[in-house]
Amino acid sequence: MSFVDVLIKNNTISQDDLSSVYTEMEKSGLSLEQALVVKGVSEEDIVSAKGQDIGAPVKEVDKTLLSFDILKIIPEETARQYKMVPIEVNDGVLEVGMIDPQDIDAREALQFIVSKLNLSFKVFLVSQSDFEMVLDAYKGLRGEVTKVLGEIEIDPLLGNIVDESGGLAKKALVEDAPITKMVAVILRHATEGNASDIHIEPWADKLKVRFREDGVLYTSLLLPANVHDSIVARIKILSNLKIDEKRKPQDGRFSVKMEGRQVDFRVSTFPAFFGEKVVLRILDRDKGVKSLEDVGLSGRNLEIVKKAIRSPYGMILLTGPTGSGKTTTLYAMLQSLDREKNNIISLEDPVEYNVEGISQSQVRPEIGYTFANGLRSVLRQDPDIIMVGEIRDKETAQLAIQAALTGHLVLSTLHTNSAVGVIPRLVDMGVDPYLLAPTLVLAIGQRLVQTLCPESKKEMPMTDSLREKLEKELEGISPEARSAIKFPDKIYQALPSSSCPRGTRGRAAVFEMFEKTKEIEEAIVNNPVENEIMVKARKGGMLTMREDAVLKVFNGTIGFEEIYKV
Repeated sequence: MSFVDVLIKNNTISQDDLSSVYTEMEKSGLSLEQALVVKGVSEEDIVSAKGQDIGAPVKEVDKTLLSFDILKIIPEETARQYKMVPIEVNDGVLEVGMIDPQDIDAREALQFIVSKLNLSFKVFLVSQSDFEMVLDAYKGLRGEVTKVLGEIEIDPLLGNIVDESGGLAKKALVEDAPITKMVAVILRHATEGNASDIHIEPWADKLKVRFREDGVLYTSLLLPANVHDSIVARIKILSNLKIDEKRKPQDGRFSVKMEGRQVDFRVSTFPAFFGEKVVLRILDRDKGVKSLEDVGLSGRNLEIVKKAIRSPYGMILLTGPTGSGKTTTLYAMLQSLDREKNNIISLEDPVEYNVEGISQSQVRPEIGYTFANGLRSVLRQDPDIIMVGEIRDKETAQLAIQAALTGHLVLSTLHTNSAVGVIPRLVDMGVDPYLLAPTLVLAIGQRLVQTLCPESKKEMPMTDSLREKLEKELEGISPEARSAIKFPDKIYQALPSSSCPRGTRGRAAVFEMFEKTKEIEEAIVNNPVENEIMVKARKGGMLTMREDAVLKVFNGTIGFEEIYKV
């Protein structure tokens, strides 16, 4: 019996389909497993069948659990030669993934390795893509940092970093020191991996480094706890922060050139129980500004935005929590404006992207140059369109309203949970409802969702039960808006693959558009209560962010599971 027989027994593939698989092998020169994948058999089904055939347990490798300490157990050359990779250590047992668990030579090599470490081992069958993913980890961040750590010696008496020449931690901070190299490697890999944030977190026995990729935090590195103070000190030097101040939070920033492009890092330190935690926000100016379509706008929502930014005056507000993509959408709006005929000025903190044809200014609260003070100066610069990075206080809110009332188009962001929430929020900040009603043109609420990899996604037929769930999600839509929505025959969900390990790549926003109408304007003046205004907006055809997510599921942009994250 072979694993192919198991696939047939499990009704994964039929005997007739198997004949076409062999034909494909002869025609294309593919291996049996590759030909099965081409014919629609998933890698998971193949590995499961192989496991049943040879009686080996199957394991899916969790990338987030890989650490450089684990990778050091089996050298990369050995892993490649014997097609075996370390996965994790549990209670003194090394879990090893193999392509062929019956390989006697590989097992003997493994026995030799673990005998020197006083470990036992357990072998699992892993997929080819998981095996290659671990090999990539050797080549990437962990491999480089492991090499750098080899240049550092931990003095057990001093508990400090000591380099090869015997210098202490201060010596490790000079330009050619191992700690400096380590920080440079972390920054470079985070940037190349399209991470938005780096988290450096001290614990009792280790230092954890996590990258936020597509909105999700992944453990990228586990370092010895001893290197924590020196790594934090190096980042503080780069950011011009006080090295000896560890009792209170500090904020700073620095820029570096990577492969000819400028990358900015915003730094925040925070005193925690085991030491200072550091978070770095990555701002890559040269990535370019996205278009309105690229940020996730389409259909009716795209038309609403295009109409709003053509307004001669008024205020457009984007709402959502930190990290929901508001600034990216603002830049997309600025990019689509006529920058030749209009004088466009922005106040930002910080300037994240350079947009040609716009006068961009970075506020500096530490010297008294705030959004409010800057807005006063901007109004003396004969502007047509003003972008204010964020409305944070009463003074900025009132100045923005006055600018919108006096013939300027003002674009800004506000922290609220929904688009309609801008009304009570601005009223709470001291803006009079009778001034707010005529100035607000559009409020946009948004959240970010993960987009599917075009080459790796799994079809889901539109069954009756699935259709019923989606119908329920759309039951609050007005009849007019509902009539324009057509249910597809199939939708998609994320399918991890060797080219797309998570089944998703990148993010797009889901939106809700709160347009001002005559009815809503009257409601703002007479009774600015969020629930009452929301009822009127829904009657006018407004879609919620969750409903916009359903529409993006229908067109194959995002997976079904993303609906429940909104």
